Amino acid sequence: MNRITVYHYDAFSTKPNYGNPAGVVLHADSLSDADMQLIADVVGFNETVFVLRSSVADLRLRYFTPGHEINLCGHATIASIHCLKEKGVLQNKTSLTIETRAGLLPVSLKTSDPTLEIEMRQDRPQFISYHGDVDQLAGSLGLTGSEIDISLPIVYGSTGTWTLLVPIRRLSSFMKMAPKNRIFPDILKENPRASIHPFCMETHDPGAFMHARHFSSPYSGTLEDPVTGTASGVMGAYYLTYMNQVVRKVEFLVEQGMEIGRNGRVFVQATRGEQDQDLEISIRGTAVFVKEMKIEYE
Repeated sequence: MNRITVYHYDAFSTKPNYGNPAGVVLHADSLSDADMQLIADVVGFNETVFVLRSSVADLRLRYFTPGHEINLCGHATIASIHCLKEKGVLQNKTSLTIETRAGLLPVSLKTSDPTLEIEMRQDRPQFISYHGDVDQLAGSLGLTGSEIDISLPIVYGSTGTWTLLVPIRRLSSFMKMAPKNRIFPDILKENPRASIHPFCMETHDPGAFMHARHFSSPYSGTLEDPVTGTASGVMGAYYLTYMNQVVRKVEFLVEQGMEIGRNGRVFVQATRGEQDQDLEISIRGTAVFVKEMKIEYE
């Protein structure tokens, strides 16, 4: 058996056991792909991030769910950068570039004593239309078709990781949700490996702009992602693309995780480029150290 240290951080919260848990593994260059997958499976969080050296950026990040590797993960990025800052690895750096499977992305660190906030750019937004049955989709979430807001488009969106964005009419529907993750691939015919991200414009917190939940693809080995960075980021692109084609820039807070006791917040910024379809997306959030874990794996 091999043993490795995994640092548990909760992202998008300043309070332990809120927000979204991530495992952080430092100095991971000697680990094989199979090692990383085994470690992520043992840790059991939605994502575990592995920090490696890079020849083209300040560092390289690889992200694994218990089931497979993914291109980009917002909350695990926030967690890993916070960990590196606390460990003194970043010294006095206030900006850096990370190498991911979604490309090279800039990250900045901002300290508002005593809180460290980390902002990360995301990949260029992409959207694909959903042509499936709305009632079947609603049923997979434990809802009825009438609870989906069909005045807005249901689309797959990605700023590094694909998810199906599902507008919901009322906040009251979110507590009722009971996802049937195993049938997602049968419903998401255009993109069977996507997760599902229901959202609405009603919120609990008057300072928040959107409320959301995020249900995992069955291939990932988890059921729900408490507070999502990439899905929150793509909501900024969704807003400028489908909900407000006039404004050049939008900044807002997304609240998530309340239904499962993991209340967290993600700050989203979306800006139009010179060409309206060129959108620049970033998210910002906090993280907090929870504990150090010694993981055994074969």
